[in-house]
Amino acid sequence: YTSILTVGKEALEEFYGKELILADRETVEQEADSILKEADVCDVAFLVVGDPFGATTHSDLVLRAVKLGIPYKVIHNASIMNAVGCCGLQLYNFGETVSVVFWTDTWKPESFFDKIEKNRQSGMHTLCLLDIKVKEQSLENLMKGRKIYEPPRYMSVNQAAEQLLAIIQNRRLQGKEPEITENTICVGLARVGAPDQKIASGTLYQMSTVELGGPLHSLIVTGTMHPLELEMIKLFSVDSSSLEKNAFQRTT
Repeated sequence: YTSILTVGKEALEEFYGKELILADRETVEQEADSILKEADVCDVAFLVVGDPFGATTHSDLVLRAVKLGIPYKVIHNASIMNAVGCCGLQLYNFGETVSVVFWTDTWKPESFFDKIEKNRQSGMHTLCLLDIKVKEQSLENLMKGRKIYEPPRYMSVNQAAEQLLAIIQNRRLQGKEPEITENTICVGLARVGAPDQKIASGTLYQMSTVELGGPLHSLIVTGTMHPLELEMIKLFSVDSSSLEKNAFQRTT
């Protein structure tokens, strides 16, 4: 419910030799008791795309298990939080991770932009996790109690960059010059860990037009870069000359 099972249910069933039950957010949050009831009498494996503790929901499962006296074991996994190092930016140079949400006609929050600015002022990179809408109901269906869901939507690097560019324009209209501009160096990532993983580096403006293909996407807004970091992200540059020119001010 915060990622995509890229290999498919059937491939995993063949690998494990077991039948799998796909558990969406509703199942995990509202039917946790049934998961633990089975675990009281036999072994239950709860499989997660990413690391088990990348979501607070899973801490809730552990606390419930402990309360019921059910032993548990954690097998850790890679998640976007550490796999993002594949682009060459050093993990200990990242600040607070932010979530960029889909805007609507009536709701356009900018709080994530403030966090990115704060990180950048401290010289830190920002990993932006992009919004996912899965099993979402329209307001009408929600009000009428109809379990009819909207088609899934996954925010792209293009969409995230467009929202950041819009915020930059808004801030300038308010007489402010934001810490992040159209020329700030960013890195776009798609399907990290999958065979068709794609990475692109360039300016924020270039991220609004780069083609990275299907979901899931993530966006990094860079802070101060070590020369080695710059050399690494050059491997993925959309335009190496503009990357070097705009990164020059932010290297140590």
